[in-house]
Amino acid sequence: MHKISKIAVLTSGGDAPGMNPCIRAVVRTALYNGLEVVGVRQGYKGLIENDMYDMNKRSVSNILNLGGTILKTARCLPFKEDEGMATAYKHLKERGIDALVVIGGDGTFTGALRFSKKYPDIAVMGVPGTIDNDLCGSTYTLGFDTATNTVIEAIDKIRDTADAHDRLFFIEVMGRDSGAIALRAGISCGAEAILLPEKQTAIEDLIKNLKEGHMNKKSSSIVIVAEGDKNGGVYDVAKAVQKEVNNYDIKVTILGHLQRGGSPSSFDRILGSRLGFAAVNALIAGETQKMVGLQANHILLTSLEDALNNHEFKLEADLLQMVDILSI
Repeated sequence: MHKISKIAVLTSGGDAPGMNPCIRAVVRTALYNGLEVVGVRQGYKGLIENDMYDMNKRSVSNILNLGGTILKTARCLPFKEDEGMATAYKHLKERGIDALVVIGGDGTFTGALRFSKKYPDIAVMGVPGTIDNDLCGSTYTLGFDTATNTVIEAIDKIRDTADAHDRLFFIEVMGRDSGAIALRAGISCGAEAILLPEKQTAIEDLIKNLKEGHMNKKSSSIVIVAEGDKNGGVYDVAKAVQKEVNNYDIKVTILGHLQRGGSPSSFDRILGSRLGFAAVNALIAGETQKMVGLQANHILLTSLEDALNNHEFKLEADLLQMVDILSI
């Protein structure tokens, strides 16, 4: 069992709204339990470069409403190498750090698991922070709710101009290989079609549906394309449709990184706080190589191995069925 006295916390990979509430919870929960806390700047890069600083209660004042991460983040290729990990371990030991909270996605967890197996005397706890919502062991990942709300707000505004001009908009949203943002945003905004990595949609079927919509007096249409869709990307989809659909003026919008920014929603502030609180308590209890996650509104532990290797994470069947029924 790991008995810990000093925790380091870092954020790695893509930033996600809600990381700051999580950092705040980690710091204050650790201090409440008599532990010291060190903040690591720029993720694993900070471990290798020894870019760390002691944190106190005031270090995390007034950050609940901030997007991004006060610890900054970066992708760090040297950490994938044994030499980079050895340097990181040396710096942790020099500072007397015996536990590590890592906030990020699957790339972050892959590095954390490998590091923990190589240096098991450093306890490691993962917090799922990614807008993609693609990690097993947590129904929702940190940042997903805020990103989805940002997309919904943008699509609502695009719908206004689409209606004004009888336009067909193709809107690409983020999510990498997950269609979670696209699916929920599409249903929330009444999109005429949603193209997802998890559900193959033939271009011919899309064209047929859009033509039927125009025949049914639809003055505009919105098609949401998840960035991982297998049809070749939003511009390829729009180009293929334009050859067959002449009733609309066709426009393409890629929402891009605005989906990562902004003040975290109430849900993500609470989730980040719950996950950070649980991560520290799990480390105190002697857990390691685990991820804290939300399941049926309870915070539960999942092994990092299962979080990374269990590929049964699927979109809800009823939501997928609704796409075809509610867009008629």
